[in-house]
Amino acid sequence: MVPNAEQPGARPGIGELTRFFLWLGTAGFGGPIALVGAMDRTLVHERGWVSRQEFADGLAFCQLAPGPLAAQLAIYIGWLRGGVRGATAVGVAFIGPSFLMVIALAVLYQRSGGMAWLQGAFYGIGAAVIAVIARSAAKLARSTLGGVGLLWALFTVSAVVTVWTESEIVWVFLLAGLVAVVGRGWSASRGRALSLTVMLPSSVSSVLTVAADTVTAATIFAYFAAAGMFVFGSGLAIVPFLHAGVVVQHGWLTERQFLDAVAVALITPGPVVITVAFIGYLIAGLTGAMAAAAGVFAPVYVITVLLAPHYQRLKSNRNVGAFVEGVTAAATGAIAGAAVVLGRRAIVDGTSIVIAVTVLALLMLPRRIPEPLLILAAGVAGVLVTASR
Repeated sequence: MVPNAEQPGARPGIGELTRFFLWLGTAGFGGPIALVGAMDRTLVHERGWVSRQEFADGLAFCQLAPGPLAAQLAIYIGWLRGGVRGATAVGVAFIGPSFLMVIALAVLYQRSGGMAWLQGAFYGIGAAVIAVIARSAAKLARSTLGGVGLLWALFTVSAVVTVWTESEIVWVFLLAGLVAVVGRGWSASRGRALSLTVMLPSSVSSVLTVAADTVTAATIFAYFAAAGMFVFGSGLAIVPFLHAGVVVQHGWLTERQFLDAVAVALITPGPVVITVAFIGYLIAGLTGAMAAAAGVFAPVYVITVLLAPHYQRLKSNRNVGAFVEGVTAAATGAIAGAAVVLGRRAIVDGTSIVIAVTVLALLMLPRRIPEPLLILAAGVAGVLVTASR
């Protein structure tokens, strides 16, 4: 139950807003859409702490800017009500609980990795994760691409490239954004804002390819900061980028460990992108976890604090909007492609096929079953199946 606070319509203090996001980060399951819905329901409709227009503007801003949607919207609301102090307090409160939970699970995972029951659990969970990713890609495609043929074409190209190369090429995303701008009609008088949008991810993308193979806190921070710059909307958008770098390029994790990291993020509350803390812990312990989490969330915080004051001017820029639409289409295609790439490793026999198909079917029921429950149930099924072999 959401903790009580002031009467509806009253302007909240930073402490009250922080307590709400601490609760949401501790008990909020269901991914970005569910978390954003909880913010809207509580902050706008129940308490009146944020007006409908303010919330709509914040949501649009977070869809335009790179970063995981739920975490960025939380930071934006904190900034809206308390400036830099509010953004900082809310960001820590929202991200902190899931970070601690993931670290606890990472410690257990490392210490118990050889136990048969844990291997069985992640056998079932891995198959369920593929179903969740596939379902998320389908939902994102319907909600963000609509009936625009150009965006569906960009989605398809990105998905095919991801499956073919088993990695995500940053320039495909940037090219998709530029193609969308041209396809939607270039506005020369407003080209400057787009150039700034393109320059930022272009410069960051170089970090993805030149990060040193030596694993240090700085290397981990730089890599995850660069990866986080290409998350638009769902935190699952970071999965294909991380797979390409963490598994394929650097070999920091095995395929099995990576799938397990995604699964851990899906069964814990808070932002899905917190999977980076689990990955960072497996790479370099607590220091690695802190560096990875800071790398992903620091750019989100900085972008929000720096650009939010200028949002009213940026939101009317047609080129910026078209560029983001193109990048989002490519990112969604990469998620779909990642489901295929990861599915080749996770779905290895008839039983795992049954688990994946069953979870997918349950996710498509009109009456929604929470994803964490389905994943945990798949884990139990995995334990039972492996124990009987």
